[in-house]
Amino acid sequence: MTIKKAKIKSLTSKEKKTTSKKAAKTKVKVAVKKAPVAPTSMEELLQQTNYILHTFKKGNIVKGVITDKGRKSVFFDIGAKTEGVITGRELEFVQEYLDRLHVGDTVDVRIVSPENEKGQILLSLREAANDWKWNLLDQYYKSGEAVEVRGLDVNRGGMIARMMGIRGFIPTSQFGRKWAAGLDQLYNKLFPVKIIEVDREKNRLIFSEKAVSEEETLKHQEEAAKGVKTGQVYEGEISGVMPFGLFIRVPVAVTSKQSKKTAETTTEPVFLDGLVHISQVSWEKVDDLKKQFQVGQKIKVKVLDVDQKSGKLNLSLKQLQPDPWEEVGKKYKEDKKCKGIISRLAAFGAFVQLEPGVEGLIHISKIPTDKEIKVGDEVEVYIEALDVKQRRISLGMVLSAKPVGYK
Repeated sequence: MTIKKAKIKSLTSKEKKTTSKKAAKTKVKVAVKKAPVAPTSMEELLQQTNYILHTFKKGNIVKGVITDKGRKSVFFDIGAKTEGVITGRELEFVQEYLDRLHVGDTVDVRIVSPENEKGQILLSLREAANDWKWNLLDQYYKSGEAVEVRGLDVNRGGMIARMMGIRGFIPTSQFGRKWAAGLDQLYNKLFPVKIIEVDREKNRLIFSEKAVSEEETLKHQEEAAKGVKTGQVYEGEISGVMPFGLFIRVPVAVTSKQSKKTAETTTEPVFLDGLVHISQVSWEKVDDLKKQFQVGQKIKVKVLDVDQKSGKLNLSLKQLQPDPWEEVGKKYKEDKKCKGIISRLAAFGAFVQLEPGVEGLIHISKIPTDKEIKVGDEVEVYIEALDVKQRRISLGMVLSAKPVGYK
């Protein structure tokens, strides 16, 4: 019994050794199966790293991370096989925007070319740069901060200027007095201005040089304008004679404290600019203002309206004279005969001045074909119809004998 038991134990020990060897071999095989296989292609590498490779078409807008910034090129990681790049003229256009960006920043870029001759993906940052520029312009407008522009073309209305690659306009009226007669001196020069209007939808950008060079004066004018009321009469000086009207400088008295230590006050004139439109010069028709007015001439004007924001005045000369049409209804009745002067000719008839500021029309159908008339001729007419509200008078010619068809 003892020998048999020993054999059994011995066999059991061998079996255990054999079993452990088999188990070890099995573990080795399992370990070999779990070991990663070295990638042999780009596709296998991407599968192992879970990296998503994108393909792009021209015009696509994608997110790009700046990986390198140089003087001639800026590189972006956009999730493609190769990096995207901005270079050449595209780089020049957005340089100011790029100067504010750093490596690692993420921005929206547009695909210009999926692959150039160097195998690079060409990108554009114009949309993002434009958004940034217009937002910055709006911030400058709201803050009232002065900015620098470069003067470009000079035209009859003012000057075209450029800021951050965007063109704006400076009207002649928005230049200080020292530049009034010499805008050419600012050509291709940098000078300070303030933005007074921004409208991206209309691509409209308006600057004011005067808002910088005459800032204190404008503040005084704004205060002075608050004291000007509609209907007031001032004696002003003509500062400009234009085909559309007269520019007037109007002195407005402003009372201010002379010193903080004392209660004494002083009254000094502040000059406000105003316009008398040609339609407000006279009750009569005016063709050439230069024949009647000249720079430096003193005239009295009546205030029609005040622009409190700009301090500009809307003025009138004719409102200081009685309106001749107020008496027209009493003076002229239908069928009444009167004399007048041919003041102007038109394709549809002849205008006749009955008195200063009052004209009537002889329709061409009322003028005999054999009757020659010219400006300055005196004619005898009669009132056919009268409309005081519309300021219209229809006239007929007084003839010794009415031609056939005349009504």
